Amino acid sequence: MPVSFVTRFAPSPTGLLHLGHAFSALTAWNAAQAADGQFLLRIEDTDRTRARPEYDAAIFEDLAWLGLSWPEPVWRQSERVGIYSGALERLGNLGLTYPCRCTRADIRAALSAPQEGSNSTVYPGTCRGRSMAECAPGDAIRLDLGRALSLLQEQTLTWRETGAAHAGTHTLDGEAMRRRIGDVVLGRKDIGAAAYHLSVVIDDAAQGITHVIRGEDLLEATPIHRLLQALLDLPVPVWHHHTLIRDEAGKRLAKRNDACAIRTYREAGQTPEEVREMIGVGRVDGG
Repeated sequence: MPVSFVTRFAPSPTGLLHLGHAFSALTAWNAAQAADGQFLLRIEDTDRTRARPEYDAAIFEDLAWLGLSWPEPVWRQSERVGIYSGALERLGNLGLTYPCRCTRADIRAALSAPQEGSNSTVYPGTCRGRSMAECAPGDAIRLDLGRALSLLQEQTLTWRETGAAHAGTHTLDGEAMRRRIGDVVLGRKDIGAAAYHLSVVIDDAAQGITHVIRGEDLLEATPIHRLLQALLDLPVPVWHHHTLIRDEAGKRLAKRNDACAIRTYREAGQTPEEVREMIGVGRVDGG
């Protein structure tokens, strides 16, 4: 009998896991246990410039120390480059992608120029007129959001959210996406690397993920993921965005904050139960 509830925790091996990661992993784990479902671990290691073997090993050690387990083998995005390249090609054949040569400095300069009605945080579309035939090494591949929305204009795209702060059925708002999201980067053709937005929807579909449980810092990524699922004919999961663990100043924890690393608490002699209590796992609402 197929499992009706499948979720995952998908960290990147670019630093030590911290208390925020523990909260997210345990939230997903507890939800899967409550639903008699399945919890998967996936390693998102497409950032080869920052991924480190020692961080990769620490992920497995820290999660096992917390009491989590998962089926083997664990999927690694670095082993699925060909799948992502195929998806990029499919979107390109639909006329929905273009190569972008802009550097961060170029984008900052373009955004700093006064433009009536523009959003100062959204890519200004400098390279939107380029065709994929012009793609050169080093170019990023962006989604032409306007064309994608036009292609799907006859469809009403909805999704269900179960996180307490945003629970309900949501409908994709194309105009809001244009204002707040814009033409996101999907990958790099020359090295076959996929950006987060593309790789996560492909892998969630391939692994049969029914419930995506993640921090509310990724809430605004959901519309672009729902759009990509429609463009690639992928199934739509239920989303659950949970609250974040923050430091004493109220800031979201980052991997550079080693003081909050799970490894730090392990080496200090604290127990998994003490860490669970510290992050308030008992207050987590189900998915």
